[in-house]
Amino acid sequence: MASAWHWVSIGTKDLEAALDFWVARLGFECVARAEGDDPGLRQHWGLPDQHVARQAMVRSSATAHGGMHIVEWAAPAESVRGNAMVFDLCPKNLDIYVDDLPARMAQLVDQGVVFRNEHYSEAVSPDGVHFREIHLAGHDDINIVLLQVIGSDTPIPPTGFSGVGPLVCIVREPKEEKRFYEQVIGLKLSHDNILGGPDIEQMIGLPAGCALEVSIWAEPGQPLGEVELVTYQGTDGADLYPRARPGARGVTHLNWQVEDIEAFAAHLSAHGVDHSASTINGSLIQSRASLIFHSPAGLRLEAHLRQ
Repeated sequence: MASAWHWVSIGTKDLEAALDFWVARLGFECVARAEGDDPGLRQHWGLPDQHVARQAMVRSSATAHGGMHIVEWAAPAESVRGNAMVFDLCPKNLDIYVDDLPARMAQLVDQGVVFRNEHYSEAVSPDGVHFREIHLAGHDDINIVLLQVIGSDTPIPPTGFSGVGPLVCIVREPKEEKRFYEQVIGLKLSHDNILGGPDIEQMIGLPAGCALEVSIWAEPGQPLGEVELVTYQGTDGADLYPRARPGARGVTHLNWQVEDIEAFAAHLSAHGVDHSASTINGSLIQSRASLIFHSPAGLRLEAHLRQ
């Protein structure tokens, strides 16, 4: 596949509230929207009749990667990260790159946004990346991180907020997961660090003596649609990946578009990755052929034939 992911699928109990956050506050664009049930999408996901209420595709301006497919469920659904601990295993954060974190924070505070901390954190990773970040609670228990990389030349839209950079996934076995994203997905390792010490413990909210192993997997030259793998050393979090499936609220899975679905299916088979075939004839998503598979940690992934 060897490319950044194109969109992340997100379930919500209230599409209007989700769009208010992403579009009205962060300046993303709603590029497509559909009202009512979507039998084609439901069939692809194996969901009951009338379960889809409405949906929207949301992206940062003029980008093909790091977008969001947000689906409102007609019936109440569990939340992927409901009551989750910091180190529980699950898709945890959506990281949004910003141009000037203090300015963007002030802008959002004026709009009534409440951050998890009063002040942002600032640190330098072992490989020399100087960054600032702050967390806030998004809709449907999604954790949002605003991230400024000091000295980065990554272009940021005039709104000051970029698309989704990394989806941060908490995993127990980083070696196996790293091998999967390199050999199966074809992404490249852009950062690989172990972060520890009192400042990191305070920044993340970790027990004393707990360090993080962090690696970021990306398409070279593409800052959006990354995958960040985090392992909290010295902890044993609950496995919440079984919750991350269509029908749940919050982040459920990642999506790629590919030019040759049969070749990619053969590639998955060659690497021993179980997968199932499907098609989508939906209101917003159409694909003559799709593949559904999982990372070793259990994150659902889908590849769709490019239309």
